[in-house]
Amino acid sequence: MKLRVGIVGLGPAWEGRHRPALRALSDRFQVVAVCDEIALKAEQAARDFQATPVEGFRTVASREDVDAILMLSPQWYGALPILAACEAGKAVYCAAAIDLDIPQAAALKTQVEQSGIAFMAEFPRRHAPATLRLKELIATSLGLPSLLFCHRRLAVERLHPASQRGRHLSPDTRELIELVDWCRYVVGREPTSVVGAAHRGPQADQLDYQMMSLDFSEMDYGQGPLAQISCGHYMPAAWSEAISFRPPAALQVCCQHGIAFIDMPATLIWFDQAGRHQESLESERPVWEQLLCHFHRAVTSLVRKTSDLEDAYRAVSVVLAAQQSLADGHRRVLDFPNISGAAAHDG
Repeated sequence: MKLRVGIVGLGPAWEGRHRPALRALSDRFQVVAVCDEIALKAEQAARDFQATPVEGFRTVASREDVDAILMLSPQWYGALPILAACEAGKAVYCAAAIDLDIPQAAALKTQVEQSGIAFMAEFPRRHAPATLRLKELIATSLGLPSLLFCHRRLAVERLHPASQRGRHLSPDTRELIELVDWCRYVVGREPTSVVGAAHRGPQADQLDYQMMSLDFSEMDYGQGPLAQISCGHYMPAAWSEAISFRPPAALQVCCQHGIAFIDMPATLIWFDQAGRHQESLESERPVWEQLLCHFHRAVTSLVRKTSDLEDAYRAVSVVLAAQQSLADGHRRVLDFPNISGAAAHDG
């Protein structure tokens, strides 16, 4: 079955990731409509796929020839395209990190659940070959994780004009949401508390480094797995040589019987009593094609999948709780009692 899709927002990954993936999967996806805040970009992308450029996301969602929405950038509209898709009963593939607080995130989650639509959040690190192989090793030889170290170093980006502020999450926050989901996936359980910290850059209102300590203990703090997650853009973009100098492993995991290092997307180096092991892993399809294939199955399957929505909500909730911890100086206890919601409170 070929899925007819409408694209809302041509984000920064369009040319390098989403466009090639849709081209490669032309037997499964047909792009029929494209919407972007820059009309010329929408026209060019639509021409490339023999689709129709449209002016608004509501027009995309209401079209009878659209089965699903690919939301690839939040742009000015934030979560509104998701709500429009809920009203129209259209599935959503969400590659955009939307700037919401906890009540807004909870309300959006409830709206999606009540609509009954298929929803998939784009978390590519979960599907990377190195991650999947690491999960196999954890289950077979390395044993359960005890410590995780996750760091992402970004170049300083130009600030958005004042008129655009508040429309986009910072690059750091977008990365932190995905890194939290990555650690949750590798550990295989929910975090129970988080502590946040940050460093302010030359401009007092700008954070150039954010980190969090994510505790997965089921009882007392420090008795279970612990993840140290950080993201910073403390090097100017012009310092390209410095940015690429000795980059830390994307993920370092200390387990019961060994230690593993991941370099995305396909390099895994691990050590155990037998010594050093290195694997360069390949997959049949690039990660971005795999993600769209998962979405295709989620939409065309008769079984509704809700885990992606819950994973996205919980990852966002953890990052927001870390920001609250940064603001008030207290550890935030995370409470994810069931699939209906999550909350954070002082601990």
